[in-house]
Amino acid sequence: MRIDGSHDGKIVTLLLDPASALDVAALVIDGIDLSPGDAIPSDGDPRIDHALKGFLFTCGPDHIRHPEPIVAGGHYPLHGSLSGTRVPAETLTANEHACDASLDIRLADGGVARLTRRWSMVEGAVHLEDRIENVGDTPFPPMWMYHLNIAGRFFDDSTRIQGEMLPNGSNGWRFGEGESAHMLFPAVTQDGWASVEIGPFPALQHRTLRVRFRTDSLPFLQIWRCQRGKADVVSIEPASHRIARRSALSESGELSLLSPGEAIVYELMFGFLDGASAPRA
Repeated sequence: MRIDGSHDGKIVTLLLDPASALDVAALVIDGIDLSPGDAIPSDGDPRIDHALKGFLFTCGPDHIRHPEPIVAGGHYPLHGSLSGTRVPAETLTANEHACDASLDIRLADGGVARLTRRWSMVEGAVHLEDRIENVGDTPFPPMWMYHLNIAGRFFDDSTRIQGEMLPNGSNGWRFGEGESAHMLFPAVTQDGWASVEIGPFPALQHRTLRVRFRTDSLPFLQIWRCQRGKADVVSIEPASHRIARRSALSESGELSLLSPGEAIVYELMFGFLDGASAPRA
């Protein structure tokens, strides 16, 4: 499944993966794929190894980050239950510039959630809208995180991460110590949306990627990098929850329940900045 557009004369192609919840298998700009491909670390879960190779994968809706125990027994899987869920062909509708789908997700604790997903592209700027509805019989606390994964080979010493939530508004992409590191910040909102930029990319004529996300349902920005062995990847990650154990989030009242029949919406936009001609994502 693909969506096509253009930016300043460059062809923008989004390759979507129906075998894994319609996440983004590749983002190709004029023939250059920004996805990390095989240059990723492995945590031993084949669903995530497959998803992490692409430009964007989604974790949730019942858990994000690493596995933790379920009160009734067992564990929430790595990054939650969504990855690896196939989109039923009969729910897919698409044209050159948009794609819609819905799928039911079997949650690790026995519940069921329905994802209604819409991708669209206008002048090279991409918009994703996700609606999660509890279609099961019991409440569950929704958790959500987008991972926008970029191959580190496209960065150089001029590449920076910029946004109002970062200290001093800017940070080099080789942040932290060692081969792998992450940062987490409360999202700074403007009219209900936060914005972060990463670039420039020398291979894309020094364009910069800008990511925007709704802060009512995604109030945190996590940034992760890994340069370990063959792995070379940096990820921009809007998230629903801070980094903490589920027990700590529950005790602090941060795991709000979604009752049967209720829904929550997550939204994300991204596009490339190139002076006055850049699409406004």
